[in-house]
Amino acid sequence: MNTFTITNEWVSLEKLDEILASDTKLVLSEDAKTAILKCRTYLDEKVAKSNRLIYGINTGFGSLCDTAVSPEDLEQLQRNLVLSHACGMGERIPENIVRRLLILKIMGLSHGASGVQLETVERLVFFFNHHIYPVVFQQGSLGASGDLAPLAHLVLPLLGEGTVLFEGKEYTSREINQRFGLEPVVLRSKEGLALLNGTQFMSGYASYAISHARKLWKQFNRIAAISLDGYDGRKEPFGIQVNGIRNQVGQIKTAEVFRALLAESELANREKMHVQDPYSFRCIPQVHGASYDTIEYCAAIVEREINAVTDNPTVFPDDDIVVSAGNFHGQPLALALDFLAIALAELGSISERRIYKSISGTRSLPAFLVAKPGLNSGFMITQYTCASIVSQNKQLCTPASIDTIDSSNGQEDHVSMGANAATKLYRVIENCYSIQGIELLHACQSLEFRRPAKSSPELEGIFEAFRKQVPFVTEDRYMHPLMQTSIEFVKAGI
Repeated sequence: MNTFTITNEWVSLEKLDEILASDTKLVLSEDAKTAILKCRTYLDEKVAKSNRLIYGINTGFGSLCDTAVSPEDLEQLQRNLVLSHACGMGERIPENIVRRLLILKIMGLSHGASGVQLETVERLVFFFNHHIYPVVFQQGSLGASGDLAPLAHLVLPLLGEGTVLFEGKEYTSREINQRFGLEPVVLRSKEGLALLNGTQFMSGYASYAISHARKLWKQFNRIAAISLDGYDGRKEPFGIQVNGIRNQVGQIKTAEVFRALLAESELANREKMHVQDPYSFRCIPQVHGASYDTIEYCAAIVEREINAVTDNPTVFPDDDIVVSAGNFHGQPLALALDFLAIALAELGSISERRIYKSISGTRSLPAFLVAKPGLNSGFMITQYTCASIVSQNKQLCTPASIDTIDSSNGQEDHVSMGANAATKLYRVIENCYSIQGIELLHACQSLEFRRPAKSSPELEGIFEAFRKQVPFVTEDRYMHPLMQTSIEFVKAGI
């Protein structure tokens, strides 16, 4: 059995993906346990010795921050907080995203700056290790004060409330507790706030998005290279000199990738009749490269966030202070999520233009990529569908982060809307896989009209694997199944 020990050392996004892709079990290190216990002990002593109001510990929440709560009601206060904040609506978030929420919440609480009980963190670890996934909904977070509503649903089962998914079936938390012999966790002072105040909904989606953005970027390059050979495009725009002189890292890297992909291509290296290609081919280094730079910028922001403490107030036992501040504010993520959506949508946009060129009846290709256009419509409407998807992506790229709405009677008067940025980015990613599937369908069809000339061994390998699942289209047929198979092919990875 693989295990990963949470030590509070830096965790890369790649390591996070590695853990989530396997059946790795989480273990709290002794140092993490010590830090959690130390912070909890300090907070208990602080509350016992002081009559001072400390936000969320012996006060109400939001605009009720100045309302004192008696010591005997502190545990009920925290339970009430979780129950009252579980107001999520909309679609359920996928289990693979819930899994991310769990590990990121565990990591955040393990720094020993949140004041939670060790038992609370260990219960979250138990859920993760046993694939018990709380039912969480997409809508409800404003992206500050953290992801309140979705995180409330995430932790409801700790209290014996809400429902969970286990082995493909939905159970009440009480049923799952009986199955595993668990007792509900009794929250102590500040714990409900520590569980709800945090950016794990946003950062869970964001870490997922970075992983898939990198995959999409790599695959858009490979599919575009097949399209280039299918369109009989030129290789000169990918040269070292012309790209190096631009000084843009992503552009230089993209051109390098294409030189490697096309180096042994008979089609790319043969004499051309045309002087230059349309922008959708000629400007691939500039467009794909800009998206690469954006993806890597956003990755740096997200990696910082998953290694952060983002609840409030924050407890510093060694400095004897409890600070009520705003680390739950999702603005860093909100801006990055919006930016990433734009970068991915642009990869899809230029892909659709290559699709459009492939059916244009130019470069010795038949109109709509069928031998007898007119009698056959061929690939006419696959391009329509792609145009619709690309247009939806553009609509989804309207920034969420420029919006804010007052909440909690004006106490929380600027919010990030990062959760909405996260969920619409998820849809952009799904759309990009659809666009890739459609471009690959067109690219492989185009390539067959270039026979007997060949592309490079790597690209021909993709072509051959694709042809085992999707045949050459000789005349009109029911296209949706071919498109769906093509999309599943790219989702599986090429």
